[in-house]
Amino acid sequence: MGTTLAEKVWADHLVRKGEQGAPDLIYIDLQLMHEVTSPQAFEGLRLAGRGLRRLDLTIATEDHNTPTVDIDQPIADKTSAKQISTLEHNCRDFGVRLHPLGDADQGIVHQVGPQLGLTQPGMTIVCGDSHTSTHGAFGALAFGIGTSEVEHVMATQTLSLKPFKTMAVNVEGTLPQGVSSKDIILAIIAKIGTGGGQGHVIEYRGSAIRALSMEARMTICNMSIEAGARAGMIAPDQTTFDYLQGRPHAPEGEMWDRAVEYWETLKTDDDAVFDKVVDLDANDLSPFVTWGTNPGQGLPINDTVPVPDKIADADKRRATTSALAYMGLKPGTPIKSIAVDTVFIGSCTNGRIEDLRAAAHIMKGNHKAKNIHRVLVVPASSRVRLQAEHEGLDKVFKEFGAEWRNAGCSMCLGMNADKMVPGERAISTSNRNFEGRQGKGSRTHLASPIVAAATAIRGTISSPADL
Repeated sequence: MGTTLAEKVWADHLVRKGEQGAPDLIYIDLQLMHEVTSPQAFEGLRLAGRGLRRLDLTIATEDHNTPTVDIDQPIADKTSAKQISTLEHNCRDFGVRLHPLGDADQGIVHQVGPQLGLTQPGMTIVCGDSHTSTHGAFGALAFGIGTSEVEHVMATQTLSLKPFKTMAVNVEGTLPQGVSSKDIILAIIAKIGTGGGQGHVIEYRGSAIRALSMEARMTICNMSIEAGARAGMIAPDQTTFDYLQGRPHAPEGEMWDRAVEYWETLKTDDDAVFDKVVDLDANDLSPFVTWGTNPGQGLPINDTVPVPDKIADADKRRATTSALAYMGLKPGTPIKSIAVDTVFIGSCTNGRIEDLRAAAHIMKGNHKAKNIHRVLVVPASSRVRLQAEHEGLDKVFKEFGAEWRNAGCSMCLGMNADKMVPGERAISTSNRNFEGRQGKGSRTHLASPIVAAATAIRGTISSPADL
């Protein structure tokens, strides 16, 4: 019997097979770091008198706590300033390569890896961040890990992990106009639930997936965690190779040819069997928006907010009632009638140049609605910011009435100055809409960049078709 893509990568990195249910020990090709989950790991090495096993396979950047304005000034928030300075101190002490605030290659860690060509097919990649699954878009097996595991990888370049189950998500067909990769993944999570992928590595397959750009594939793999999966993957193909070729850390010359020869073998065998299979028809998809307090509570934009009394399952009914109360929504409300205060375009899910181009295309020649208090556009990295400014996208955003910011995680989460206030409602291109995620009492609707841009124009949740 054949093996899946994930099983092949795992087997290629197996150091020791666990016996009698014990975890396997696998080799790690790349560890990415940021300021939030690394301090305790560095301190553990310091106390043990250890160094890093492979400095050349470790890279750090600053993203979660970084401000997105006045980056040449001291960081006002004491906690954020402490975390940033601690990372800089630790990287100096241990010799870790760091791209700090203001560096041309600084940005969200899951953007920095791909744009530098560090993320490559067939790799095992870890980071102390749940959305490490983003790198699976390249055919890498990428996991988010905890602080103690970060230290273990730093010391040994290996990691103990239990084997996983496999899931195939087949998306066949052609996406309708105005439907994006963000809508695909929101539709998948709505279908299987936030626990539907628990214990599994999801492989996204089908003609609709193969037709996507690398940036769109990253969006899908990024949110695999929101479906409860351990990781998400897409088999590498010519689109992958074209994206990587010529990047700073990509192989060159004969090594490039040898790498591609190996990368072309990274695909699921025809006779491989998945533990679970889910099918989705791309032709039937429409823009998706979340209405509740988890990414699985999403619906097509033309739908209405659920009515708890019509839900037979008692647990789902209670969850719906609770979510509607927190979100301040009445049952049966048309999603398109929901007015928002804030629009956030950015994050490791949708802060890449393709996303900014799409939003700018919708915004150009328009101005934000009067009821929209602010529109934040935050590139995923400094390189993305520079590219956007080279293309004049920053001028489009500013003329629209948006705030053009520096790179960072920004309003995706409330760990920096870009926060919402209680009761404030946002449409966001980020990946999570949990209670208080973007600030205490904040209310978040997840959507694609073009839906967020259209919403900023009309003031209520809208798709480009409504313009």
